[in-house]
Amino acid sequence: MGIFSGLFGNASQRDKEKVKRQLQDILLPSEEVELAFVLIRDLIVFTEKRLILVDKQGVTGKKTSYKSIPYRAISRFTVETSGHFDLDAELKIWVSSAADPAEVLQFKSDCSVIDIQQALAAAVLK
Repeated sequence: MGIFSGLFGNASQRDKEKVKRQLQDILLPSEEVELAFVLIRDLIVFTEKRLILVDKQGVTGKKTSYKSIPYRAISRFTVETSGHFDLDAELKIWVSSAADPAEVLQFKSDCSVIDIQQALAAAVLK
């Protein structure tokens, strides 16, 4: 998966050191990036402590939203793979005892959502 995968809505793995430098103001001094994926211009980052969702907003992407979800707060998550008529795959994440998902991520590829779901399962189920 390369740049074209990211442009078409497929998540592709990102270099951990580049992501760590990019998020140096967000990460704790001792916090390490374990895994990172880029989805168009957004990032999905797994550290040893939390999941960080980076949402680039606006036309230029200068405005950025950082959502930090500690693994201990994630109560459940679901994966919905694509079908014949619904071509998008989804990953939904719930925190604590909320009725609605805290985050819904959409992908154009089943393999992207499966890879991220496996990383999330490994982090949450430690």
